[in-house]
Amino acid sequence: MKIQEGFINGVGALVDKVDVRRFGNEEARELRENVLYRRRFILFRGQKLSTTEYIDFARKLGTPQVYLQDNYHHPEHPEIFISSNVSINSRKMGVSRTGYYWHTDCSFQQQPLSLTMLYPRILPEGRRETLFIDMPSVLERLPMGLRQRLEGRDAWHGGNGRYKVREEDIGKPLHELIEAEARLAPPVRHPSIIQHPLTQERSLYVNEGFTQRIDGYAADESSALLADVFAFIARPEHVITHEWEEGDILVWDNRTLLHRSGASPRHEAQMIYRIGLYDGHPFYSPKD
Repeated sequence: MKIQEGFINGVGALVDKVDVRRFGNEEARELRENVLYRRRFILFRGQKLSTTEYIDFARKLGTPQVYLQDNYHHPEHPEIFISSNVSINSRKMGVSRTGYYWHTDCSFQQQPLSLTMLYPRILPEGRRETLFIDMPSVLERLPMGLRQRLEGRDAWHGGNGRYKVREEDIGKPLHELIEAEARLAPPVRHPSIIQHPLTQERSLYVNEGFTQRIDGYAADESSALLADVFAFIARPEHVITHEWEEGDILVWDNRTLLHRSGASPRHEAQMIYRIGLYDGHPFYSPKD
């Protein structure tokens, strides 16, 4: 198997002309442990998998998550989270326009999602992108004044600001929706700078999607600090772009990458299957 490492701005690993259905458990684990964590993501090109074959491959890399909101679920396979703007047999599939903001999946949960895996099933005719930011690299470049204000501080994360309104929510007061979401996923806190449990790299772990405040600061100070940090993170020179091709499967480490949906023609049909994976390792090393 030939692996091209660092093929996008020194980040990522490309595995081409390999049928992932033939991977054994040990081969998949070796890729995860020895390539994925070092290179942030692995792109498998030219795949033609059925839904069950996709799930089988995912299980070789980790334990699939069943997402906490069932409106995202595949109707027959709840471990598949669907981002889609189409219906099949008059049945709506998943949720449209997901992830158009910088985030790391499930940072708003006590146990964040280790890995994320995407496999497009319907690609638009126009350009379709997913964007990434390498957070260990951003931490190295972060102005010292901002870094000193984050060192040793916890950040609070919550998901209710990104709630997608469902048909059954129509007519409900907004405060009821906010309260219900807060009960489903109450705010949690994680270190604003984490250490990878395997590579020992330190990484900035805040994101505009879910990070609400930094411990130890008044509300206005925390908001101003986060605004400055988010503006630095999102600088164009930090952004890595993946343009999707038919047959791509992409898996990445949420400890070290932020991501967001990029260019996508809203009027064209599209559907992506996501599987979130727990890899059996702590999400980050404990504080000293």
